[in-house]
Amino acid sequence: MNILFTCAGRRRYLLKYFKEVIGEGGNIVATDMQLSAPALTIADVKIQVPRVYAEDYIPKTLEICKEQKIDVLISLNDLELPILSKCKADFEALGVKVIVSDPNVIDVCFDKYKTAGFIESLGLKTPRTYVDYNEAVAAIKDGELKFPLIIKPRWGSGSIGLEFVDDLEELEMVYKLERKKVMKSILATASVDDNFLLIQEVIKGPEYGLDIANDLKGKYRGVSVKQKLAMRSGETDKAITVDNAKIREIGATIGRALKHIGNLDCDVLERDGEFYVLELNPRFGGGYPFSQEAGVNMPKAIVAWAQGEDVANEMFFPKYGKMFSKCDILLNVGE
Repeated sequence: MNILFTCAGRRRYLLKYFKEVIGEGGNIVATDMQLSAPALTIADVKIQVPRVYAEDYIPKTLEICKEQKIDVLISLNDLELPILSKCKADFEALGVKVIVSDPNVIDVCFDKYKTAGFIESLGLKTPRTYVDYNEAVAAIKDGELKFPLIIKPRWGSGSIGLEFVDDLEELEMVYKLERKKVMKSILATASVDDNFLLIQEVIKGPEYGLDIANDLKGKYRGVSVKQKLAMRSGETDKAITVDNAKIREIGATIGRALKHIGNLDCDVLERDGEFYVLELNPRFGGGYPFSQEAGVNMPKAIVAWAQGEDVANEMFFPKYGKMFSKCDILLNVGE
């Protein structure tokens, strides 16, 4: 089996996990805008490609699939997901299984305002969220929305453009500045509505990361819950797997309703014993290795499913009480 990772970036561990599954019987192929991307150091084949919004990005990726005889394609970038999702049929015509959910799923997850509405439709809690600046200010003055608040891109990626504000004066200044910043960033192309910033209440309390596993038909299979102990640049830096039935049920509810395929990275915040779902990312997230190292094996499951085989649901539930921490390493990425 040959597996292509697009926008491989820094997710070196994921390529390693999949290589351990397929062994020497197949190739890990990785693409990125820069051949110095850390993840490419573990790939059997590394290829430089244009930016995801370039006109020739999809044709180039299709060409790579043909040349490298790719069986499975996995994207590691939020901004690429809507593009690949709409073009799945082109890849499937080549015999490539694209581990990217359907466009309606990507839309719900990528548009954080729609995410909030979806979560509420399931009877789950989510932070108060506004896309209209004037409505948010009115809610503040009426006492429905209280500081501190967070301003962030509606169609965002990672921690780009996140800012906290503590009063109305700061809200006005930061909101105007963030609008300009987003329009100058890579997020400008993804922002398809004039209301491209969110104003959201801040939930203070323990934070959890969920890896919600669905099979390639969108059927819920299991969930791994980790309590985040430390963060760095918007990613989980230290975490411990926990046995929390309430949060597991939240994950199961989302997985069954959303019908995504593969892994769904989900953030949950706790306040006064209540749990609030913050974001849904239909891909492998930066917190996935904490699940893998605690016994979860989504790469093995994806390879099995792609070959028409099945795996036991126990594969998606971790051993509890396992704590891990990331650390930096230096890689030789070539001349």
